[in-house]
Amino acid sequence: MRRHSYLFSQLVRRELRRKYKGSTLGPVWYLVNPLVMMGAYTLMFDYILKSVTYPDYPIFLLAGLVVWTFFQQSLLAAAESLIDQGGLVRKARFPREAIPAASVAAQLGTFGAMLVLLIPLALALRGTLKPALLLLPVILALLFAFVLGIALIVAVLHAYFRDVAPILTAALLPWFFLTPIFFEPGHFDFVKHHAWARLLLEWVNPIAPFVQGFRTVLYYGRAPTPGQLVYVFAAAVIALGLGSLVFRQLEGDLAVVV
Repeated sequence: MRRHSYLFSQLVRRELRRKYKGSTLGPVWYLVNPLVMMGAYTLMFDYILKSVTYPDYPIFLLAGLVVWTFFQQSLLAAAESLIDQGGLVRKARFPREAIPAASVAAQLGTFGAMLVLLIPLALALRGTLKPALLLLPVILALLFAFVLGIALIVAVLHAYFRDVAPILTAALLPWFFLTPIFFEPGHFDFVKHHAWARLLLEWVNPIAPFVQGFRTVLYYGRAPTPGQLVYVFAAAVIALGLGSLVFRQLEGDLAVVV
């Protein structure tokens, strides 16, 4: 794979150029989207509905939004990546998984720009410069592995079945509202009194423990629970392993189908 590192870096640069082609602000738009969403949801839940009791609610909200945005944008970009790079797939011999991986890596770069803004604000406002912060790079590395694994599956399946990307786009909207971004699951009495609801929101939803773990470290200054740490580790390993397996099983005819 090392001998293809130059190709991979070029794929990442090409993805970034394609994404922001003709844009004056370029990658700044990645910061604008979650910030606008944060402002809108803070206005709705904190000021209009007055339904939240979290101090520094914008930080609480943004800690969930940045994880979700990276997850969502990575999958949407990866879904179309093999089709977009069809000419390269047909003409050159190289590890084809580098193409969806480059899409995820490009999103990781813009995700990092958001963290440069969020982390100092959280540390200053929440006072969470504590030993638990050392777990943040671990959670982010596991998040990247988890997203990459799913991206490989989505990309190769969409190359064969062109309905995958539209289905994914439709599925991400309800998935967003089932993810604990605006509130913690225990905030609702209904969830407190129905174990199945808590199970659905916290454990059946695979992105939820990543959101919860990231927020626990950055917003609360605590280490995630052992259960959360085991979950995110297992989810990352399983997703990456399954994604690599599915991709290798189906990549043989990619040059034909794209």
